[in-house]
Amino acid sequence: MWIVLAFVSALCLGGYDISKKIALREHRVIDVLTLSVLISSLILCVPLMLSRLCPETLTGTPFLVPHLNAQAHALTFLKSCIVLSSWIFGYLSLKHLPLSVVSPMQATRPMWTLIGALLIFGERLNAWQWAGVCLAIGTVFAFSFKNKSAIIHHKASVENRYYVALALAILIGACSGLYDKYMMRRFDHNAVQVYYTMYQAAMMAVVWMIDRSIRKKNKDSAVSIETDKPLFLTSAILPVVLISVFLVISDNVYMLALRDPDSLIAVVSTIRRGGAVIGFAYGLLFLKEQDAWKKILCMLGILAGLVCLALGSC
Repeated sequence: MWIVLAFVSALCLGGYDISKKIALREHRVIDVLTLSVLISSLILCVPLMLSRLCPETLTGTPFLVPHLNAQAHALTFLKSCIVLSSWIFGYLSLKHLPLSVVSPMQATRPMWTLIGALLIFGERLNAWQWAGVCLAIGTVFAFSFKNKSAIIHHKASVENRYYVALALAILIGACSGLYDKYMMRRFDHNAVQVYYTMYQAAMMAVVWMIDRSIRKKNKDSAVSIETDKPLFLTSAILPVVLISVFLVISDNVYMLALRDPDSLIAVVSTIRRGGAVIGFAYGLLFLKEQDAWKKILCMLGILAGLVCLALGSC
């Protein structure tokens, strides 16, 4: 069952990536991130309030949110900090780099998660799983090597910092995956998701207010009329809502998969990042991004790796 949940999470993560790209076209990273996290927390408030006010309505369902002790809250707050920092770097890179570059590079995250899973948790993969992980990650490395010259010829002073942000997002995200396995073996996945999302919303609200205050004081900053509109009054509100919906579903089934004692974080993480295939397809079909055949070959390599993982985990 955990393998099915991992694939569901991957599909939702693909929709999440597309929604982010659309929302970030004309709006600032911090505005999109703040509003999406606030919407996610509002969605998760529903099961939380029902669990506290009339728990009998959710007893026996997968939506019940149990209480967490002080230690669990502290660890959940740490998770919020890790995830949020990864998101901020990831959003910055996604806004300024092509989706068909960001998505496959993000797909290298399982390699770092795999190393941690082998060294920290002592996970062992079978032949099919090893073939799937190596094929998926190896394909991404080949794609990255092919695009190395294009990266070098970008405007170094402007673009390189966004590749640094992408690298930080990947490494911090890999740490987050390992931390998730540790958390899911000890605490309820619904409670962790609800509280870490609310912690994120509170932190982002503070960051957004500080950023807004600084921008108002800086009279020389050039901000377009479109960008300076309240995000909830623009056409980007629908993509932001979709960001929240896709993320809530993806995270929930992902954490549920990790609760299975037979699940392997190296496999789950690789499958989940396979959602990059959806971002690939969108970037090529609708954004008309360049190097179509190279990216199609990379997409097929990732898909082949996911098939091997599915065969090895069933």
